[in-house]
Amino acid sequence: AEVESEILRRVRALLRELDGHHPSCQSDRGMLRWTLHKKVDQNPSTSCALVRVLVKELERAERGDFRHYIIPLLHTLMYALVQAPCIPDELCARVYDFCKRLLTLPKPFCTIGLDYASRLKVERTAPGTLYQRMVIAEQSLRSEPYPYQEKIFIFADPELLPEAVCNALLTDTEAAQVSQSPRGCMSCVVTHALQAALGDTCDTHGLRARLQALPPGDVEHWFQQVVAAVECAGSEGGSARGQHTARLERIYRGLLGSLPAGNAPQQGLQGTSLPHPNISFHLWTEDEQLWKELVLFLRPLSQSCEPDCLGQELDPIEVQESLSDCDCCEQSRFSVLSTDSGIERDLPAEPCTPGAADTEHSRLHRKGGIKKKLFPLDSVAFLQAASDGPGGKPPGKPPRRSGMPPEPAAPLQRLHTARVVLLGDDRVLGRLAQAYHSLRKREARRVFLTPRLNLHFYHIPVGPGRPQPAAAADPAGPEELCEVAGYLGRADPWYESNINTLCHVIPKLATMPSSPSRALVTDPFLTDVIAYYARMGTQPVCFPVHAVKVLFRDPAQEPAEDVFLTELLTQVQDSSSHRELSMTKRKTPLDGPGIDLTVTYRKVVLSDREKELALALRSTGLLVKAIPAEEAEDLGCLSVTITEIIRSSNLAGRSFSAVANRFKTRNIRIRSPEQRPFTVRLDKDSRRTYRDVIGLEVSPCLEPSYCLQKTRTMKFSSHKTEDVGLVKYLPKSLLLPINTFAGVIQ
Repeated sequence: AEVESEILRRVRALLRELDGHHPSCQSDRGMLRWTLHKKVDQNPSTSCALVRVLVKELERAERGDFRHYIIPLLHTLMYALVQAPCIPDELCARVYDFCKRLLTLPKPFCTIGLDYASRLKVERTAPGTLYQRMVIAEQSLRSEPYPYQEKIFIFADPELLPEAVCNALLTDTEAAQVSQSPRGCMSCVVTHALQAALGDTCDTHGLRARLQALPPGDVEHWFQQVVAAVECAGSEGGSARGQHTARLERIYRGLLGSLPAGNAPQQGLQGTSLPHPNISFHLWTEDEQLWKELVLFLRPLSQSCEPDCLGQELDPIEVQESLSDCDCCEQSRFSVLSTDSGIERDLPAEPCTPGAADTEHSRLHRKGGIKKKLFPLDSVAFLQAASDGPGGKPPGKPPRRSGMPPEPAAPLQRLHTARVVLLGDDRVLGRLAQAYHSLRKREARRVFLTPRLNLHFYHIPVGPGRPQPAAAADPAGPEELCEVAGYLGRADPWYESNINTLCHVIPKLATMPSSPSRALVTDPFLTDVIAYYARMGTQPVCFPVHAVKVLFRDPAQEPAEDVFLTELLTQVQDSSSHRELSMTKRKTPLDGPGIDLTVTYRKVVLSDREKELALALRSTGLLVKAIPAEEAEDLGCLSVTITEIIRSSNLAGRSFSAVANRFKTRNIRIRSPEQRPFTVRLDKDSRRTYRDVIGLEVSPCLEPSYCLQKTRTMKFSSHKTEDVGLVKYLPKSLLLPINTFAGVIQ
């Protein structure tokens, strides 16, 4: 009773924080959930009490119609249930029944309820399945019954984050990986599965000692035995629980020898902590770095060729350079890639034969050219080699005999899951939108990642060390750099409580002096929170990406095409030449500050009808925002604010005033009739600033696969404007999904 009372007090504190009643100690914000799970991890015997308390609170929230409590409580419960050493079936049944009742509620409740109900059904049949699958996938352990792999990629822009934050995160992720090994993770899976099936009769201490004394090969053998038994029970259905327990009891006896189950010393439940997932930290310094890391995750360079071809202990750069020249890759390249460069001087010398003159005359003559050496990740040979791995296409079959029906091709399986976590503010998300658009264009031309990889994006805001004062919200104050995180926090209270609160905590933790007492608290905190977010954040919020076409004053300069996610800002450009300076001085007293602009846009009204409007005005700048101030607003609309200069005359003379014109649109075109230049900045990033601009066009960014398919369809269709055929079923706009715990709760 005392344990449940203490846990209930902590759970109620979590719920008060969801209601906006923050803890009296501001340093506890965002850490209540973490401390709750850590307490249970340190004392596994309280796991049943935590699950029981959470089930009661879920049922109370259902009766009282406190829906905003349901998803946070359910995530907390499932995370504890996965790690618990042994949970009674009656408790699992109550959670399972509650999840089934969520199917009558709207999204995201029904989506999350269905997901957790399907997981609990398997867990009730074969206890320990969820823990086992999570560890196998996150650690990329070799297992035929469950061949899935996951990895967390943390991307941080070194120009946007303080060096101390980058160094601290790099140290934490490396320390988490060094502290565990494949053998240790296999031992955790074996121990947890046996304890979940046998309960109090399992001698956890003796089992761990036995696994520690075994050689690595024997540990892997018992690991494969346990995985096969658990996966077999999970696929057989609910009637196989007794058989599952009998199988694992035989494995338990085989491991410990003469000590049968039931004779274990009464030491209470001893939990098996969940290993840290496979996390890699990357400083984002190259534009194509995201795509390259995803390709290498599917097919590491060390697996693309045999070691004999690569030489001894080549560094990654040498491996990449040698990859295109190794003989074993040449065989797979031969059938799909021509070795003819198209340059005449690269042709092999031909022997002189009687018919050589005729052959020379009939041969196609080619001009000299440059032989381009592709990066190995771009080569067809590398991608084809990757296709031969798990989840790829099956090897080539002999040609079928005439009259035999063709065999259907085996569908590709997505065995890999990449969870990309972006650290920073809206500027790094704008860069992600660029990289994602480039990746989708590459996939439209030659599909490789899409059928083989599940790709999820996550965002953890990181701001300055000290929070901005309240006056920062004023338009005249500093610009808001975490608008996307603010929108996600308003849409999902659990994201606000666990992730948004880290915005100013991470810089503080990174600058703390290292000490033994603080290392125990601060070091695992960041990696634990990132792991919790990546594991439980399954509901995406899709942000539309917007395309912009920039026209320059120099006619010889080609228009630039780019994309943005959060905002576009235009400002009058300072004049550089003496002629422009003199013209500006003459015009400013008469016309006032700013430049003349013509603005054409389609106004969005409540009836969803679009009306074409045109404006001619004098303005000092224009701000286009894509992130709405309220989560109930449409994400597809752009909020445009134009600062218009109004001239007025009175007895005191001529005066000018600035008036803000606001409207919503999806498409807008801006021109400078006088060819006066202005600057364009995208996603609040000064590095993405265009100068000498005289016009721009903003519209929703189209999905590259839609554009490619529509181009192909238009060649053979008389309907030039309507979508026909496969195009009708393809997504038209490019959306960037960012995962949260609940998505958008209406």
